[in-house]
Amino acid sequence: MKEQRMSKTQFTRREFLGTTAALAAFPIMPRHVLARSGQPAPGEKMNTGCVGVGGMQGGNDVQSVSSQNIYALCDVDESQLNKTAAQYPNAKRYRDFREMLDKEQKHLHGITITIPDHMHASVALRAMERGIAVYCQKPLTQTVWEARLLTKAAQKYKVATQMGNQGYSAVATRIACEIIWQGDLGDITEMHSMSAGGFSRGITEWPPVEEVPPTLNWDLWTGRAAEHTYSSKIHPSNWRGFLDYGTQMIGDWGIHQLGPANWALQLGSPTSVECIAVEGVNPVTYPSYACKLEFPERPNKYVPAGKMPPVVVYWYEGTMAKNFKPPAGLTAEDIGGHNEIFVGTKGFMGTSGRGESVHLLPVDKMQSYKKPDPVLKRSPGHFEDWIRACKGGEASCSNFSIAGPYAEWMLLGAICWRFPNEKLLWDGKNLRFTNNQKANDYVKPKFRKGWELKDIRV
Repeated sequence: MKEQRMSKTQFTRREFLGTTAALAAFPIMPRHVLARSGQPAPGEKMNTGCVGVGGMQGGNDVQSVSSQNIYALCDVDESQLNKTAAQYPNAKRYRDFREMLDKEQKHLHGITITIPDHMHASVALRAMERGIAVYCQKPLTQTVWEARLLTKAAQKYKVATQMGNQGYSAVATRIACEIIWQGDLGDITEMHSMSAGGFSRGITEWPPVEEVPPTLNWDLWTGRAAEHTYSSKIHPSNWRGFLDYGTQMIGDWGIHQLGPANWALQLGSPTSVECIAVEGVNPVTYPSYACKLEFPERPNKYVPAGKMPPVVVYWYEGTMAKNFKPPAGLTAEDIGGHNEIFVGTKGFMGTSGRGESVHLLPVDKMQSYKKPDPVLKRSPGHFEDWIRACKGGEASCSNFSIAGPYAEWMLLGAICWRFPNEKLLWDGKNLRFTNNQKANDYVKPKFRKGWELKDIRV
């Protein structure tokens, strides 16, 4: 296939480095030279590779960056790959992300990653090592250790990054932050969030063996995870409910819903996590559970005191969503369809969707309420935010310095249900539980031979 280039006026990384010295002698530089090495200028299109172009969200993510040049498409399932590639006939096609990144690293400026949770870190790290910007779907990773790894990788390789929790770009999420920071709710002491959904509920043992479809490379799909037989109950849509591949609802909708809380409360790292209810425990898929995380006093430059008091965050998923009870002062009717409830010393607030709407509770309080003056810039859009960062603009709102620590505390919920009614004390600095060694076995993934990831020193 004929090699693609962005335009005659753009350089590859190698060409840029080779010509910088010569261009330095001239007082006026072409606009593409003003961008950092490996970046397109703001007015030019970036070469984008898309890893995972089918399944739950892959095709939509390709479409979301189609304002740029779709340079390469990659998917382990050839049927999914060909279906999406028909819309982008000039894009190169790959089955193995490693081959795509190695062959195209001098041409690609950024990639999207829309694949099962357990392979996010493997793809993202390989791209960042090659100086390629990364948009990675939520949750950032499947494990806490991988989330910390990607945070350090972004710091080391200095590429533009963004996690796909679109609510972070919603105006309502930013208004929720401003309401809390203005002090209208007083001190926030509790936050509750819930999702009754789930994937693969009811599957309690490995599904019966099925023949692998001829279009699917099951070994590549498995990646770093343990080897198992293929099942259509896993690929393409229900893998998130399986312990080996996903994070169930806390990683699916939880990381969307909890976004306003993470930002507004500047949550950082908790001191403990505790499973307060669980049912349906089995060796294959995630059960339904509820948990609480305790966060200590935290700095916050946006509030007059410069800090926020301790807060407890509650999460309820699957059938355990029924365990949520409206806090004193609110009724179920007051809660309505809100999936995140802030409890303050002066009042209540709810957000819904992915943080796309916000109301004081009960909602009639919003009728006469004057919203705070904006403190946070409004977003041009979640993908647009990342594209702007890729072209030398300000860092995107959920870049890995933000998304990594956020994913770390959120993923503790996906561990704690194994130890019901036990407060697990968390040492965030050292990524370890201090009172339960067995719980530490779930902080870092077990890698299949040949798929290991090494830690990074920064």
